[in-house]
Amino acid sequence: MSTDLGTTGGSETRELLHFVTQETRFALVNNILQHPDQLPSMYELEELNPSVSDATVYKHVQKLIDAGIVEEVALDDDERRQGYPWKFYGLTDEGREFLDEHNLLAAEETLQRIYKTISDKPEKMVKYENAPRPADS
Repeated sequence: MSTDLGTTGGSETRELLHFVTQETRFALVNNILQHPDQLPSMYELEELNPSVSDATVYKHVQKLIDAGIVEEVALDDDERRQGYPWKFYGLTDEGREFLDEHNLLAAEETLQRIYKTISDKPEKMVKYENAPRPADS
């Protein structure tokens, strides 16, 4: 479903809204919004969706990337640290604009507050959460 978000017409907009609000994809978008840096790693997305297989999380993230809602952001080679993630997933500017346009960002602050209350995060998730992230995102 590759599309230019800036030029979506009526039926294309409805189709994209339906696509983004599919349960797993919408959960992933919300996971990105609630993350402290709004750039979770794949592992963090997998941990936040324990009822979905890792392969399914990956597949839906790729679909969101193909749709132009999410982008993969990687650390430069010289910024990568062994034992830490170097690929992260965030909303594209167009994706954020599309979600905002359709009132799908209204809960952003609430999601971030809820995320801060998660107290039983695995040690690896806390480590990954505190990993260096690309500065220009």
